[in-house]
Amino acid sequence: MITAIVQFKLPSAMTSEAVEVSFTSVAPMFREIPGLVRKYFLLSEDGTMGGGVYLWESRQAADRCYTVNFRDAIAERFGSEPSITYFDSPVIVDNLKGDITLAA
Repeated sequence: MITAIVQFKLPSAMTSEAVEVSFTSVAPMFREIPGLVRKYFLLSEDGTMGGGVYLWESRQAADRCYTVNFRDAIAERFGSEPSITYFDSPVIVDNLKGDITLAA
């Protein structure tokens, strides 16, 4: 498993309510992405940064998503280029399911 953290600066005039509306409008698109296990939309406490935490089946699945089009869509919507940081996720604790997963 791979975790990717995507971060981008938000426009100073964008309210947290507007960010939530924007995130909600694109959320359904993420249900159809092959290899994406889970996505959390992020908004910093001070409202200056947005982003997402993505859990992927593989790095290849993540790379298929983070294309030039993905980056351009964020830049167009929010006015800044995203940064993407990848992490191996060898152990995942899921308290809702009550299990621990060891990623192979």
